[in-house]
Amino acid sequence: MRHFLFCIFLVVCCVTICGNLLIITLMSTSRNLHTPMYFFISQLSISDILLTADIVPNLLHILLNNGGTITFIGCIIQLCFFSAAETSECFLLTVMSYDRYVAICNPLHYTSIMTSSRCVILAAMCWLFGFSILLIDMISTTKLIFCGPNTIDHLFCDMVPLLELACSDTSIVH
Repeated sequence: MRHFLFCIFLVVCCVTICGNLLIITLMSTSRNLHTPMYFFISQLSISDILLTADIVPNLLHILLNNGGTITFIGCIIQLCFFSAAETSECFLLTVMSYDRYVAICNPLHYTSIMTSSRCVILAAMCWLFGFSILLIDMISTTKLIFCGPNTIDHLFCDMVPLLELACSDTSIVH
């Protein structure tokens, strides 16, 4: 059963990454798709690739080896990329909703408001804020004291199971 699941997840991972790369390629090569909405969709595709590349290899390793462990540093790095991609995705969805708001409520001013340079700045801010907000949590998490069996029974390193392993006060992270 493990090998069957491994093959299924590997195929799904490859299809997800190839599909997102296809979206990015189509949007960058087709002049008709050089609009703010498609630009932000390509940014979401980048976020999805990061999430897939962060979580699935560990899942495949666990399936192939009938279990597995990850070091504390590896756990923190995985959690960083996962959290940054998720936070950036939330900011990107917010910016996309602003883009649609401007398109609907100010259709005559849309092209002067949502210029290509403004879209790049908004996307860069989404990624910057995604990584910045995550740094606060990661710095506070690495300052915690961990004791006992530092084993997380999950497919990836998530914040809640990681905090359950801490022996010190975790209120600074919440």
